[in-house]
Amino acid sequence: MKVIGLISGTSVDGIDAALVDLTGSDFDLKVEFIAGATYPYPDDLRAQILTVAGGGVLSMPEWAALDDAIALQFAQAAQKIQKDHNSSAALIGSHGQTVFHRPPQHPQAATPLGYTLQLGRGDLISYYTRIPTVSNFRAADIAATGQGAPLVSRIDAYLLSHPHQKRCIQNLGGIGNVTYLPPREQTRWEEQIIGWDTGPGNILIDLAVQQLTQGQQTYDADGTWAAQGTPCLELVQQWLQQDFFQQAPPKSTGRELFGRDYLQQCWQTAQTYSLSDADWLATLAELTAASVAHSYQTFLPTRPDSVLICGGGSRNSYLKQRLQAHLAPATLLTTDELGLNSDYKEAIAFAILAYWRYVTQCPGNLPSVTGASQALPLGDMHPVY
Repeated sequence: MKVIGLISGTSVDGIDAALVDLTGSDFDLKVEFIAGATYPYPDDLRAQILTVAGGGVLSMPEWAALDDAIALQFAQAAQKIQKDHNSSAALIGSHGQTVFHRPPQHPQAATPLGYTLQLGRGDLISYYTRIPTVSNFRAADIAATGQGAPLVSRIDAYLLSHPHQKRCIQNLGGIGNVTYLPPREQTRWEEQIIGWDTGPGNILIDLAVQQLTQGQQTYDADGTWAAQGTPCLELVQQWLQQDFFQQAPPKSTGRELFGRDYLQQCWQTAQTYSLSDADWLATLAELTAASVAHSYQTFLPTRPDSVLICGGGSRNSYLKQRLQAHLAPATLLTTDELGLNSDYKEAIAFAILAYWRYVTQCPGNLPSVTGASQALPLGDMHPVY
């Protein structure tokens, strides 16, 4: 079955669309990657999303209009990738655009359950594309007392595990997340899979670049700017004392914690060190690499033999270099090298989650990762009427 996966991540760079052909169910799942593309938001819509995600206040009519506008962009992305590749999909899996994420047991919450909100109505996408759509994937896991994240771990297990090796799959989007995969030869190996959000991926680096260039650049291409600087390791060690890095999994986070306010706090603590702009970016990149390493050292049952990275950070040579330095002697690869497109891996994942929900009724979450009370099919289904 041809399925389209759609997602816009924490960085709000645009909508990633992946067109894939899926067969099988879970252990026999086969993925043929047909095409991937990123469709940028209109500038005014992206600015509004970032304002809302940063705590901006909207009236209910404005909120509804934003939800509709995002859904329309997602529908257009699904239509365009089919047209550009002369192919027709039978199903869409849309993650939508996260604008708020509150993990379970938050001290300010009235309920022990978490809360997460992804805009971009699945029913509207289904209506505009005339293709059945699955959306709102995180809600069922949260209702089962889970974190609602990360949701890619079960997919990682079936596509990227190894008979004999211990592997970590490290996503470096705006926020980083890891799945630890024990060797498949181990008894009841699936029950030993763990995963969590490791902390900032690219988000702090991207925000800093935008501030340094007054919005003329949105990211540090290939890490070339940061590579000209020297990271302040003393600062990084201070920042790693932050509560989230010490919190045991399961755990998840987002822009609500690692956003502009957090970056400003980091900037304030950096003022006594006389850092150049390149030093500042190198130090933020070092925080990402060091927080991943700290997470592995603190919470993994054993060190991995190999680490497979994906997401935008997998294209940042400087960040990869720093990760390799921290994670040695583990081999650092991208998921491309194992046949799974690293740029569109998250979009592929939501195509698979939709396929599991709509076609095979397989569970989509791993309770050992999210902390949910049970494994569940994920997503709300929106058929074409």
